[in-house]
Amino acid sequence: MQIVEKVRGQRRILEHIGSAHTEGELAALIAVARGEIHAGQQSLDLGLGPEAQVRSGGDAVVRRHSSELLWQTLTSTFDALGFDAVADETFKTLVCVRLVEPTSKLDTPRVLDDIGVDAPHLSSIKRALARCVERDYRTVLATACWEHVTAAGGPGVALVLYDLTTLYFEAEKEDGLRKVGMSKERRVDPQITVGLLVARDGFPLDIHVFEGNKAETKTLIPVITAFQQRHDIADMVVVADAGMLSAANLNALEDAGLSFIVASRTSKAPKELEDHFGRRGNAIDDGEVVELTRPMGQGRDRRDRRAVWHYKWQRAQRDRRTLNAQIDRAQRVADRAEPLKKQRFVKVTGQTVALDEALIERARQSAGYKGYVTNIDPKTMDGHAVVAAYHDLWKVEQSFRMAKSDLKARPIFHRTRDSIEAHLTIVFAALAIARHLQNRTGMSIKKIVRILRRIHTVIIDVDGHELTARTPLDDEAQAITSAISAGH
Repeated sequence: MQIVEKVRGQRRILEHIGSAHTEGELAALIAVARGEIHAGQQSLDLGLGPEAQVRSGGDAVVRRHSSELLWQTLTSTFDALGFDAVADETFKTLVCVRLVEPTSKLDTPRVLDDIGVDAPHLSSIKRALARCVERDYRTVLATACWEHVTAAGGPGVALVLYDLTTLYFEAEKEDGLRKVGMSKERRVDPQITVGLLVARDGFPLDIHVFEGNKAETKTLIPVITAFQQRHDIADMVVVADAGMLSAANLNALEDAGLSFIVASRTSKAPKELEDHFGRRGNAIDDGEVVELTRPMGQGRDRRDRRAVWHYKWQRAQRDRRTLNAQIDRAQRVADRAEPLKKQRFVKVTGQTVALDEALIERARQSAGYKGYVTNIDPKTMDGHAVVAAYHDLWKVEQSFRMAKSDLKARPIFHRTRDSIEAHLTIVFAALAIARHLQNRTGMSIKKIVRILRRIHTVIIDVDGHELTARTPLDDEAQAITSAISAGH
């Protein structure tokens, strides 16, 4: 049994499926070949419906073929993470099918049919989305995620990472939630802001939805406070980027008994480091840190904060290239070769436009430095440990990329807030399964699905007797199943 294609009269073998010695084996090979064809981007009509018959002294009928191993892997992981607490089979199906092939809810039955899984009716899907909000599935899932992380006892129990992203809509008008706001992609579509809290290994812990024009600094405290109250947490380190840096946020975290590590805006570097250089010089080894104290806040809210500045030679080289380009632009403005506009390193005094040499010198001295603000005692966590903890923040960005690319969280076509919340709850659960499987196997979720999807289970009726045939596991599929089994 082979899969072939014919182009301009020339026949080319695409894949050798195997050899059959009985009609049952032949029926199984036909089903496997049919599954291989349907697993690709296009389907070829071989005239082999699900009731295809092969006659050779008897009848062998392919009753069903499916990617059973793939589906069992996804659904069993759903249960293993404690998500079965929602007790909703349709919701479970929606989460797992998003991992197989992210698509619209209307297109879900097609994907399930392709892998041989019974699809719920469209009305059942709509009711499941409504139940997701009415019964607050997200709280159930978030609780299960926290229990999974704490039970594992691995990294991230005492440290959580927080970041934001935006998801846009294929819509023209704004409403109370979908608003035009700051977009790194410079989009002008209505959007929402999504806050994601993850453990140190990138496993998701909570997700929150905000208006599209919500300021970054206004999202951190609601997310952390809700998380702290839900799990009765008294001691935890929160890591976030510079967008969350405000004296009010840091005071609120500290007053709640929490520790924090937040990136410092680079605009703070020249002044802080200038004072340090004036006292001790600017000689520093690659990878070393400078410890300073920074007053933050006004009046009674003013508190001294520990600032850690980390130097990297490679970062310095990159910063100097950027700095030289900025100086060249500023020089063109000073020479009136370009129109006067707000430009770094340009100083305007009356009618005189010139370079700000003092500011340029401070910027040169601070090249290669990245700062972090924390309230953790140096005896508990030294400067290098602070830097290392912050570097884990890329795991949040990676989870966002997975949600946007592998799980197709955007664009969103829902209109009402409840539908949007239900959609993101499905994405959140799917992300947790994807992260868990990736952490177990060391493979991307896309690769896991691709490998397991080609392992087929076929039910064959031979003269009234049902036979089950399965595609043998190849080395990659065996490695996946072994890694997952070892973790349970």
